[in-house]
Amino acid sequence: MSNSVQLDARVPMEMHGARLDQVAAQLFPAYSRSRLQRWIKQGALCVDGRPGRPRDKVTAGARLQVDAALDAVVGWQAQDIALDILHEDEAILVLNKPAGLVVHPAAGHAEGTLVNAVLAHVPGVEQLPRAGIVHRLDKDTSGVLVIAKTLPAHLDLVEQLQARSVKRQYSAVCIGAMTGGGTVDKPIGRHPRQRKKMAVVESGGKRAVTHYRLVQRFGHYSRLAINLETGRTHQIRVHMAYRKNPLLGDPVYGGRPRVPAGVTEVLVRTLRSFSRQALHARSLGFIHPVSRQPQRFDCPLPQDLRDLISALEKEDPSHG
Repeated sequence: MSNSVQLDARVPMEMHGARLDQVAAQLFPAYSRSRLQRWIKQGALCVDGRPGRPRDKVTAGARLQVDAALDAVVGWQAQDIALDILHEDEAILVLNKPAGLVVHPAAGHAEGTLVNAVLAHVPGVEQLPRAGIVHRLDKDTSGVLVIAKTLPAHLDLVEQLQARSVKRQYSAVCIGAMTGGGTVDKPIGRHPRQRKKMAVVESGGKRAVTHYRLVQRFGHYSRLAINLETGRTHQIRVHMAYRKNPLLGDPVYGGRPRVPAGVTEVLVRTLRSFSRQALHARSLGFIHPVSRQPQRFDCPLPQDLRDLISALEKEDPSHG
């Protein structure tokens, strides 16, 4: 595995006057902000051939270049954790992530994460941006996830994500008996008061587009097929909550859990025992970074979601 990286980009007009570290994060999204700041301080990330400081303002048209060693991420430990592998070859690893598994080590989750497991399965991946992780799933979202095993594969897949050519379909159950599908096209950013949450932010948010289709309507809930056009943090959860149909079981965006009046005791027990947001990454489509052939990987619904849908079919039938 190559242990160096060369990057080259021009500052676009809309980033004129922004901080160097912020512009670098936008132009080189495959790399973490902390790694980019380290490269700036080391002189490995230069502006028009000259080193700078993270807070320096950059001008439109300036050339940002990186020539740096890919050092291993410090502090992330390999752990022998079982992986549900859907596909593996020399360039990529496609997994079925179970609900409850954190993707990246962080404060409070230094061990037992997906990255810890991947580090043990793919030697050398600790040198890659984000340890090969191309896109994330929330801790309590299950389903298909692709990981790059080489730097060229990682950069290629990140470019596909930026070009919005990666096809991602999710299965979800939301609150409310919906009458049809549609699209939510609303920008998402940090919640103005609760910094750990995301929200629809009309000023300063990043564009986010979610397409949803009604698959099955129950008496008080709806099963949806959801396609992401963009990939913002918590996008589906935020957009569905915005349109007053939060995901069933969502502890952050669903508000206080409420059981509809008049439902059966069986359904009450089912709803109270379902302890995560009802969201599953069902399929993932992209161009293979080496063969250039279209790839699609499907991941069946996990047992807890199958049980939930079965209970809704029996105990909360639609009368519409």
